[in-house]
Amino acid sequence: MTAKLMQRQLTRRQILGMAALQTAATLGFTRIGLQSAQAAEPEAVESAPAIVVGSGYGAAVAALRLGQAGIRTLVLEMGRLWNTNGPDGKVFCSTGAPDQRSMWFRTRTEAPLATFLWLDVVNKDISPYPGALDRVHYDHMSVYVGRGVGGGSLVNGGMAVTPLQSYFAEQFPTVDTAEMYGTYFPRARSMLGVNTVDPAWFESTEWYRFTRISRQHASKAGLKTTFVPSVYDFGYMQREAAGTATKSALAGEVIYGNNHGKRSLDKTYLASALGTGNVTLHTLERVKSISRAADGTYVLAVDRIDETGTVVETKEYGCRYLFLGGGSVGTTELLVRARESGTLPALDSSVGTGWGTNGNVMLGRANHLWDTVGANQSTMPVMGIDDWANTANPVFAEIAPLPTGLEHWVSLYLAITKNPERASFSYDNATGAVKLGWSAAQSAVSVGMAKKLFDRINRANTTIYRYDLFGSGNKVFADDFTYHPLGGCVLGKATDDYGRVKGYARLYVTDGSLVPGSIGVNPFVTITALAERTMARVLVEDTAP
Repeated sequence: MTAKLMQRQLTRRQILGMAALQTAATLGFTRIGLQSAQAAEPEAVESAPAIVVGSGYGAAVAALRLGQAGIRTLVLEMGRLWNTNGPDGKVFCSTGAPDQRSMWFRTRTEAPLATFLWLDVVNKDISPYPGALDRVHYDHMSVYVGRGVGGGSLVNGGMAVTPLQSYFAEQFPTVDTAEMYGTYFPRARSMLGVNTVDPAWFESTEWYRFTRISRQHASKAGLKTTFVPSVYDFGYMQREAAGTATKSALAGEVIYGNNHGKRSLDKTYLASALGTGNVTLHTLERVKSISRAADGTYVLAVDRIDETGTVVETKEYGCRYLFLGGGSVGTTELLVRARESGTLPALDSSVGTGWGTNGNVMLGRANHLWDTVGANQSTMPVMGIDDWANTANPVFAEIAPLPTGLEHWVSLYLAITKNPERASFSYDNATGAVKLGWSAAQSAVSVGMAKKLFDRINRANTTIYRYDLFGSGNKVFADDFTYHPLGGCVLGKATDDYGRVKGYARLYVTDGSLVPGSIGVNPFVTITALAERTMARVLVEDTAP
């Protein structure tokens, strides 16, 4: 789909919503709505019929569908609105030259690759700021999440993959798969602006030589590869390559945000939501706790921060309908804390369980000198090695870029393995912290599966692994982080089959915490489609006068 076609397909609501976002960004507002994108003084206790926590995929779906139904809705986002140019004239900084915009209140960046040739040249010292990417640390596992209006859509690689239908059915046995694949997945893909790379251009461009080399090596090992769709506009990318559009994916932009080309949620679902005139978005507001008043309404305690991270106000919000879309980590932590601290004591015991990493493992291979991967690499992956049908060792491996501007002969991958291990969250009464019980042994299961696949590729090509990418100690497999946190409030266990939280009426989960730890591919299309399914049912059954 070309950028011109996408532009023609913008609805009036999207145009109005994007205009409101731009006005708010220009004037520095943190309270954004179609009617009044203004910095009005908030009421002591604000209330609305519906509140949505977060602005990632599931939250954005909830906001749009509530707004379309005529329900006045507040969206609370802890990050900032990314729509204002920095001193360099760009909204986001590049992966190779990070500054304070890169990470959420850090003094140093924490990229997945820690070193190159064992040198500490990847990460940089930065000033603390509400940056676009956060790395949330637990014992033995850390989780990458997006911070800002649009959540993870701001900082992911854009791979808009629909899972294998048989595996979706295995993970969600009570969900009508025919309905999902006939209605809700197509609806999600359409709204997200999913498109595919032109195969002829892919085969000829220098920007995907690294992918073609990995495909060649996989084929030599008897493995198949498959193209994957994306929310990056490939028509725009071709103009980048031709020199007729400002470079973004071809300028090393990805994990700290893309300045152009990417259909992030602020340009799709959230713009449309604001365009209904019924949705107001508050930024830099972090929900601390949830309780329930005597009349059955929900009460949220919220900290509002400034760009130094200082809490400038603590206030309360009230609502009749509460939709949690803070992501697998954010939503699960809120609900575990609410149950264990006694503010929502009737929450099911399964809240906080069923969490997994989607089997994520990152690794690099060292290619022969004649197998050059190219100094120029697009940051948007377009292909994966698909060995998921191998019942003895199911793996889907993204062929990932490593854009340094120099030839380095490295093939990089993010493997998604069918790791059955799951973990639970627990509450520390002494500190009020929520902890994740993931262990190094559970990560080792994913490593073993990835190693089996890539040992096979190395044997077929007489190549070896890279030992210099993930810090000291010659670490080959990076298994201590995940891009795809899933579970914690699993559909059909902590909730009913439509995301209604057990034990409490009009409380819903719409994000990745519904997915039981694994979906086999990049999960955001699945999260979006499940949220569409939830909202279709809830708006019919739960919101009638």
